[in-house]
Amino acid sequence: MKRDLKGRLFTVINRENNFIFNGSDTVELVNKYGTPLYVVSEDHIIDRCIEIKRSFLEKYENTRAVYASKAFLTKEMCKIVSREGLGIDVVSGGEMYTAIKAGFPMENVIFHGNNKTIDEIELAIKSNVGRVVVDNLYELELLNALAAEENKVMDILFRITPGVDSYTHEYISTGQIDSKFGIPLKEEILFEAIYMAMDMEYINLLGFHFHVGSQLFENTSHLMAVDILLELIKDVKEKIGFETEELNVGGGFGIAYTKEDNPRGLSYFVDPIMEEIQNKCNEFDLKRPKVIIEPGRWIIGEAGITLYTIGAIKEIPNVRTYIGIDGGLPDNPRPALYKAHYEAVIANKMNEEIVNKVTIAGKCCESGDILIKDLEVPEIEPGDIIAVKSTGAYNYSMASNYNMIPRPPVVMIKDGVDRLVVRRETYDDILSREVI
Repeated sequence: MKRDLKGRLFTVINRENNFIFNGSDTVELVNKYGTPLYVVSEDHIIDRCIEIKRSFLEKYENTRAVYASKAFLTKEMCKIVSREGLGIDVVSGGEMYTAIKAGFPMENVIFHGNNKTIDEIELAIKSNVGRVVVDNLYELELLNALAAEENKVMDILFRITPGVDSYTHEYISTGQIDSKFGIPLKEEILFEAIYMAMDMEYINLLGFHFHVGSQLFENTSHLMAVDILLELIKDVKEKIGFETEELNVGGGFGIAYTKEDNPRGLSYFVDPIMEEIQNKCNEFDLKRPKVIIEPGRWIIGEAGITLYTIGAIKEIPNVRTYIGIDGGLPDNPRPALYKAHYEAVIANKMNEEIVNKVTIAGKCCESGDILIKDLEVPEIEPGDIIAVKSTGAYNYSMASNYNMIPRPPVVMIKDGVDRLVVRRETYDDILSREVI
């Protein structure tokens, strides 16, 4: 609810001036659920899943798509992804446990991670995870030993570092040779891993995985990595006799955060990837492996917005005007973490004239808690609502309790109808694990 300066609740009723998101009036959502508030469009998620089926799964035989759940994961998201026929990839025991509790078919789960713990690996084995993407030799030996205790054979892929640089922020570039992820393309290391896996009783090596980075607008790094991996697939068949059954090409397809971004349709990435894989398989006389993609941000990013209430307005003449909001770094650490850019609108003044340029400041005790610089806005006042766009990915999933601030709720919208899928955290929730 919004309050005037005397603390009285009031409601914005000028609906024709309000920001409508997926058929819902955002100001009415604020009146109902408060702020900060994550709002997610189920319709957008479904549209993206339909595009994946039309442009990839139905277009190309022997393919698979899994949702990279680190971008945004709730039990409700698991149910939506399952209904749409996609798998999911998880990178922790917590994400895996969420899928389990949501009733997600575990054979459609791929387990990633560069330093999986013993507990996480045991959970993966006992819950019958469909694939484990093995990152290093220590993990390979550990997985085989733990699988032996359960008398289960685990299907795996090796994550390969292809040595490909991508044009993105260094914190979300993952395919370069100097990376914490994956097994480097050094024959003395990689071939040893393959020999070890083939000799292990409780390991079934199916193929390879790579990921070149996130928020990419060009397909060149994917295509370079495909060429490198197909050379590898040819070499291991000729030298070892191992025939690759699966090739996971990752995700990383970019979305629009600002009007300067130039996102591409899924076909821009998958069509040339599939063409190059088939051409190389023909050239090398290889059976084409099953091809897997792992979009995450591309599915959920633009499906989400975050709503805040404006509080303090601090004008520094001839310098800057700071607009304080009731959230910030704890519910969206991306601008502080790697200078992510966003666009926003004043949700209750959509049709008013733009008259000012301001900086949106979060409420945390950090100078770096700045959400947006130089946002063009109409005349604003305390109590106005700001809607930040494209916050579906890596906002809820990265949220923290820094400064002991409760995390926002999540509201899902479908066909203009809202429903609560994650309740607002309370102070008691924050303190619930403390022991005195």
